[in-house]
Amino acid sequence: MSNANANNNTSGSFSLMNLCQKVTFDGSNFNEWMRYIRMITRYEDKEYVLDEKLERINPEEATPEEMVAFEAHERDATKVHCIMLATMNLELQKSYEDMYPYEMHQDLLDRYHQSARQERYEIITNMITAKMGSGESLTAHLQRMQRYVDRLLKLNVKFDEDLAIDIILHSLPSCYSQFRMTYHMNKEEVTLSKLQGLLRTAESNLKDKSVASSSTVAAPVLAIGQGKGKKRKAPYKSHHKGKTQDGSSSSGTKAGSVKPSSDPKEAECFYCHQKGHWKRSCPKYLQDIKDGKIKPTFAGPKKK
Repeated sequence: MSNANANNNTSGSFSLMNLCQKVTFDGSNFNEWMRYIRMITRYEDKEYVLDEKLERINPEEATPEEMVAFEAHERDATKVHCIMLATMNLELQKSYEDMYPYEMHQDLLDRYHQSARQERYEIITNMITAKMGSGESLTAHLQRMQRYVDRLLKLNVKFDEDLAIDIILHSLPSCYSQFRMTYHMNKEEVTLSKLQGLLRTAESNLKDKSVASSSTVAAPVLAIGQGKGKKRKAPYKSHHKGKTQDGSSSSGTKAGSVKPSSDPKEAECFYCHQKGHWKRSCPKYLQDIKDGKIKPTFAGPKKK
């Protein structure tokens, strides 16, 4: 064998080992692990040993061609068996160390494929019934939906990307109705990752509109009462002449401090505060009116 062929074989072996180390079968990831096994065996043209049983033959009765085919099959099955064991955890290695790849594959299908179908059903059910909750961020919701898609792909479910987009659009709340309508009217092809970017832009626009709307509503409320700057009503002022706000007369005395009396001898004049007469017959009051110092409180009937 030439050095070039040896180097190519060595390089291929290292590539296969690196690929094998990506997934370790532990009983919970059967479909993902089997996808890697088929990828590796397909690369080596040995995938057939997973689906074709190695039938034992009698060397004494077999033809030379049958013996060559049997030996090649056995040699390929041995290599695939080693790869399958190398990508299992220790417990599973002990369970399958004496089986050929076909028998291993059939037994693993019986043990783990049913649980994979149940998991697929639960994921699809959760995905199609998912709704973006009130107060939930769009980013968190999109991440949850993306995890559903990724898990289905790991289970080897052929999940169309357009179907995933439709399910995600259906899961959005009513505030994204305009976005949904625009998306369906747009004939441009959109990938799942691009859809997520468009939705984040739409979320930002919705937040901006919400802030602008709340500012418009709040402005009149703030204008109604400005706290320290709002005016107080002026105190009630009496419209009666001769009396101030505190009830005192124009002469400076408080009317409320003089008690009225029906007897002139006991009465106290509201004007001079002397007893024995009322204000209307007070000599000082009449003289001040005459001198023009004050104006009479009550005007008498006009003279003809």
